Amino acid sequence: MSLRLRAFLGLLVSLACAVAGHAATLIVMEARGAGLKVGQQIDSDKPLLLKDGERATLIGPDGSKVALRGPLNEPPIKKSAVVTDPKKALVALVANRDARINTAGVIRAGGAAAKLPDPWLIDASRPGVRCIRQGARPVFWRPNASAATKLVVSPADRSFRNEFEWPVGVDRLSMPESSRFEVQNLLRVELDGQEFAVGLVEIPTTIDNPMVLYAWMLEKSCLQQSDALLSQLQGS
Repeated sequence: MSLRLRAFLGLLVSLACAVAGHAATLIVMEARGAGLKVGQQIDSDKPLLLKDGERATLIGPDGSKVALRGPLNEPPIKKSAVVTDPKKALVALVANRDARINTAGVIRAGGAAAKLPDPWLIDASRPGVRCIRQGARPVFWRPNASAATKLVVSPADRSFRNEFEWPVGVDRLSMPESSRFEVQNLLRVELDGQEFAVGLVEIPTTIDNPMVLYAWMLEKSCLQQSDALLSQLQGS
């Protein structure tokens, strides 16, 4: 087992112990119908009512995903499955990450990307999906800050254009409050004469469990950011 995996096991064990003997709190990641909202908390031992055609994807405290489809009127997960072996949980999440990296599209979008110094930075030097905290303004990052350049950010329909000067030696650029920006499903980002399509996915601010956050980023294909989160949790 690598040092990276061993270091993270301590965190997983503490999370497993925290829910031992108690019902787990599940977080709604996706929902269609049933009055559920993204970020909403669901008790694992209480019946969840889904009518025919309604769907919900939940994430457990160990990062496990539960996909449900109606008709349904029972607890989301069995009581015996509330506490998961932390080693198995981690192995499953890492396997999920590796499987995504092995796909051609993800390799281009994040699998071989530069290491982020912070999980909430948006790499402006490559295309792909990025995760952002709900309500936060984006902070763009570039792996090479040896020269001054311009950053251009536009919505997919190019209805407006934000152009910023990126000084030499500065690797991060926060979008100012005065800039025209709304979270879009797709942005056009231009850096050093190259234009990339960058998709933004909001993560609710209520998500504070690191395993849930890590799993959420993986599910949304924010692999570069999930790797940075893992390194941050390990203190490396």
